[in-house]
Amino acid sequence: MSVDMQRADVVVIGTGTVGSMALWQLSTHEGIDVVGIEQYGRVHSLASYAGESRVFRTAVHEGGTYVDMIQRSRSLWRELEGESGRSIYSEVGALSIAPAGFPDLETALRTVREFDLPHRMLDSSDLRREYPQHRVHDDDVGLLDAQGGGLRPEVAVMSALDVAESRGIRLLFNTAVLGIEERADGVVVRTSQGVWLADRVIVSAGSWSTRLSPDLARLLRLQVLGLTWFMPKDPSAFAAERFPAFLRDSGPVHFFGAPSYDGYSFKACTNPTWPVMHDVSEVPRHHTREELITIGQRAAELFEGINPEPVRESVHHCAYTPDRLPVVDVNGSGRVITVAGLSGHGFKFSPRLGQYAAALATGASADEAGVDPRFALARHLERLDVLGPYGGGGH
Repeated sequence: MSVDMQRADVVVIGTGTVGSMALWQLSTHEGIDVVGIEQYGRVHSLASYAGESRVFRTAVHEGGTYVDMIQRSRSLWRELEGESGRSIYSEVGALSIAPAGFPDLETALRTVREFDLPHRMLDSSDLRREYPQHRVHDDDVGLLDAQGGGLRPEVAVMSALDVAESRGIRLLFNTAVLGIEERADGVVVRTSQGVWLADRVIVSAGSWSTRLSPDLARLLRLQVLGLTWFMPKDPSAFAAERFPAFLRDSGPVHFFGAPSYDGYSFKACTNPTWPVMHDVSEVPRHHTREELITIGQRAAELFEGINPEPVRESVHHCAYTPDRLPVVDVNGSGRVITVAGLSGHGFKFSPRLGQYAAALATGASADEAGVDPRFALARHLERLDVLGPYGGGGH
């Protein structure tokens, strides 16, 4: 072994959405030497999780696949809050508004009924009376997910990293991973600051995972996700206690967003028609002027009393699989664990994904960890030729 090579039991590549949660979970295991490696700083603005808030939904329009993962994550969010002393999850409800019979809303309604999740249905009169911030059409109906709300992603990632580090996890920032190579005595991780040899490696590098694996480069495509914030005339009407997180569908327009966390603006986002991309380097850093004008016009049609000029905007990205199921995989040797392809909706259940990764990295099989067999990389690749690459919106 090279004298310059450092050793660890587990190396986690990427300390964001999944990596931070895996490190938090690994920190509960005694006697394991764990290192987290991040190419940027601790909690940064270039990550897919960045952007102040994420919608947390139990009434998922993806159907029952994620219900157990979300319910377990809900408990884990509360656990992380308790361990860190920070507020991460505001259970203010998540309100879906769409025309009666809208397919995603119908799927979400079937989910809450099948799994007996707390909810309310509202007609257009109810919506106008209880949520006058929304401009509602006569054929609109609402589904209020009582256990839904808003997550603070930067706070969540910071909290998980802080707790993990307080328990002895080593964290390396501003350290790029240049490549990984499996060999008989472990996995070599080459970085800009040296070389590591680990018994096991967790690849949780988000949109950058495609640079570390040819299979992921073949499977995943990057979707650009734009975020915008608007200033209402009455900011108090958009405070969390009066304005739930939301999904809005009106014709071809889909908005998602969250209440005001800064006291003067609320988040309301819809995505222009951006092309699907292959690498983070292709992703634009900002909306164009024309895109912001169009988004503002659409927002003014759906929300009451707002200035149509966004007061803030940012552009992010997420790696998608063709069927929007995540990749949760352990390779044949058991040494390389991969979690990727969260497909625009994975932050809400990232604590459960972190549990999966930690379990696999400490010797559990995928079945023992409770991982859905469809999440395996080989299964994804089998489906790839049938479904083809996919790009879509996220919240």
